[in-house]
Amino acid sequence: MKHEIAPQESNRKEAYDLWITSPMPMVTLTKTFDITRIQKIAKQRGVKLNMLLCWCIGKAAAQTEEFYTLPEGGKLFRYDRIAINVIVNNIKGGINSCDIPYTDDLEQFNSSYITLTSEVKNSCKSIFNEEYMIVGTSAMTATELDCIVNQYTDKFCNPMVMWGCYRKGWFKTTLPISFQFHHVQMDGGHAARFLELLQKSINAL
Repeated sequence: MKHEIAPQESNRKEAYDLWITSPMPMVTLTKTFDITRIQKIAKQRGVKLNMLLCWCIGKAAAQTEEFYTLPEGGKLFRYDRIAINVIVNNIKGGINSCDIPYTDDLEQFNSSYITLTSEVKNSCKSIFNEEYMIVGTSAMTATELDCIVNQYTDKFCNPMVMWGCYRKGWFKTTLPISFQFHHVQMDGGHAARFLELLQKSINAL
């Protein structure tokens, strides 16, 4: 569920006062990840690497308290659930968005991922879920990218996780991942810990 909270009574009071009216309140951090393990798992289990990455992102976000609070339209909202948004190439050659509820159960998440993205692909209609705090993702795998900075718009203050094509070496596969977040939602230290949790989630899969 989603409900409005009073900024002055939250632990983000100072950040809200400092950044809610900032013309550019978004911050981007980029970290290179070792994804050797989940690349192998994707091949062994016959599942999509993108799905595994999205599940790991959801797991790390679910363990980070700051993800459950989000500024929207100058107000502050609290959520109790998280979903991962993926971009889907539809059958008409365009793209749509798809919100996939996060669950600790990887098999259930994979089932939802397959069902929902297939529906979006064939219907050419996006699926949104406003009751979830949405973590946006964007996989631009046509080329290697060192860093990605998304546009800022007050219509979408949600955190974004973005990446390009992975780099396969002799002994490991790496992937630079960029994480963009609203400064009211969290500080740099929180974001850095989220990125560390993401690597741990990848390693523990």
